[in-house]
Amino acid sequence: MGANTSQISDLPNNPSLKALVGTESISENDPFWNQLISFTFISPTSSGETKLLEVAVIPLAKNLIENNPRTGNFGALVKIFLGRTKELKISTECQDQLFIWQAHNALFMIRCLLKVFIREMSEEELHLQFSYHERAPGSCGGSEDLLEELLSNLVHLIIEVPLLDITYSILFEAVTTLLVFFSYQLFRKDILRDGIIYQHIMKGRSMSLTSRLVKTLLYNFIRQEKCPPPATHIFEPKSEGGLLYGFASGVASGLWSVFTLGGAGSKAGIDQEHNPLPLSNQSLLLLLVLANLTDGPDWPNPYRQAITCFRNTQDTSSLPVEQPHTFQINFNSLYTALCEQQCSDQATLLLYTLLHQNTNMRTYMLSRTDMDNLVMPILEILYHVEERNSHHVYMALIILLILTEDDAFNRSIHEVILKNVSWYTERSLTEISLGSLLILVVIRTIQFNMTRTRDKYLHTNCLAALANMSAQFRCLHQYAAQRIISLFALLSKKHNKVLEQATQSLRGRQGEDTVLPDYAQDLNVIEEVIRMMLEIINSCLCNSLHHNPNLVYALLYKRELFEQFRMHPSFQDIMQNLDTVIGFFSQRLEQAGSDLSVERVQEVIMKGAQALPKDRLKKFPELKFKYVEEDQPEDFFIPYVWSLVFSSGVGLHWSPHGIELFSMDSG
Repeated sequence: MGANTSQISDLPNNPSLKALVGTESISENDPFWNQLISFTFISPTSSGETKLLEVAVIPLAKNLIENNPRTGNFGALVKIFLGRTKELKISTECQDQLFIWQAHNALFMIRCLLKVFIREMSEEELHLQFSYHERAPGSCGGSEDLLEELLSNLVHLIIEVPLLDITYSILFEAVTTLLVFFSYQLFRKDILRDGIIYQHIMKGRSMSLTSRLVKTLLYNFIRQEKCPPPATHIFEPKSEGGLLYGFASGVASGLWSVFTLGGAGSKAGIDQEHNPLPLSNQSLLLLLVLANLTDGPDWPNPYRQAITCFRNTQDTSSLPVEQPHTFQINFNSLYTALCEQQCSDQATLLLYTLLHQNTNMRTYMLSRTDMDNLVMPILEILYHVEERNSHHVYMALIILLILTEDDAFNRSIHEVILKNVSWYTERSLTEISLGSLLILVVIRTIQFNMTRTRDKYLHTNCLAALANMSAQFRCLHQYAAQRIISLFALLSKKHNKVLEQATQSLRGRQGEDTVLPDYAQDLNVIEEVIRMMLEIINSCLCNSLHHNPNLVYALLYKRELFEQFRMHPSFQDIMQNLDTVIGFFSQRLEQAGSDLSVERVQEVIMKGAQALPKDRLKKFPELKFKYVEEDQPEDFFIPYVWSLVFSSGVGLHWSPHGIELFSMDSG
């Protein structure tokens, strides 16, 4: 940064930057500012270079923290930027790239300094850093709150400046600077529920722009615009080193497109080929940060309100009650973007947020005839559970649980036939219904969880989704039917193992207090899961027996698994129906003769399913589970969102030392 800078290592010794952070006040009218914000810089392209940039900026920022109370130079820099942005819209219309370039450079410098300020001082001290500009010579003074002015200006910039090749850089920088303002949360273990920045964004001048900001950030995500190639927004210098616009020869001659496309923290650097959508990514992260700000004591979060109530552009109906911060957006475009981007945590979290909180969007998604485009990426996340962080897997499961609350969804997924699912590598699936694939993947996730993580909530949500679907199981693929029974076999084996361990431990404690709370707890958990699995199988048999010969076949093939639970007090009632089905079909097969082929067995099962009187099966309450957020969801979501900003924010690097909000090995 600063005129003629070309290398990160040069920054601490750059004369212009040394003057900015030095002991002398610089008037807002001084030509110095024009020179300062006209610089060329080689864009960092990896997390390593982003770290170097941070290291280079820290001593400069610390000098400014020390000297700014006397010089007011930071406030002057902010005012220089604000002065440039007043004409940004006109500059865009006139294709005035020089003006946009300088505004971008000024904002980038502000953002780099702010990032260090926020780590080094409280919000109150940061607020003071903005106020010292009134002491500088040549300052226009005034009583405005410069911090609020900058925040409001950034919001205006994001929503009013059109997204073009020449504005991509400054729009990205505006979004990134707002993210940096909120980064105080990273350095606090407790959830921030108030503060100067919070108040300005939630209740200040920016509040009236809530719906426009949310809509713009969503459209940035939808458009998925790639970072424009350098040739579209870099000035070509004259041979003598001056700008085409006639700047003095000492002034830098390029525009730095500041996209550091490496990941943050411990992740390896990623080049632009792997992350070519910095504005889309950053806009989504900012949207998630805003949507998850906590409600105030007497006011709701307006950004969450906007996300909750926006409607489709094709919806022409009038609202019975006017909702605050509502707007309209193209649902088809948003749906398409969500389908395409589920490889990232943040896109999955947005999908969850919309499904859970926006009834208009949920209704629209469930009405789509191409739900496989949305469900398949979610299933792929679960299939590769070993490679995903636990939060991403959890959100994918919750999405499935919300979808399976809808009976029409549960019916329709068995009508969608898939050919050659390439990512499912355990078996060759040349043809399978989406419903059967969903069952295969969810049960596989349960089995992985039982052998690795043992997360009770994870397998509870998996089973809840299966339970919601069970009455609508249709024409289950043989592998899906086998997987249901194999999961029951695994549970039975674990149940017996815990019983055996408990028995052995009791023998070793003869004469002692024989309470074994650990074994009792393990046994209760396993028996709860076994009960749920029996209810799922029973629900399918009671509601769609004739549609599921493969499940009956698998049940008969492994009938001995169920023997030990027939007289168990926890399972006696539910086992009656399974006994009835197993007994009925076993008798039919005996009557059909011995040495039956697989085809003949299936034929007997098909005919028997039509002949079994429904009144022979005892009716149980319908299995229906509904997802409900925890009482204080912010305790989960705010650390999760900020872990995504930390690891996925483009061009942002924070040292893990001092991060208090989440542990560095979480997720």
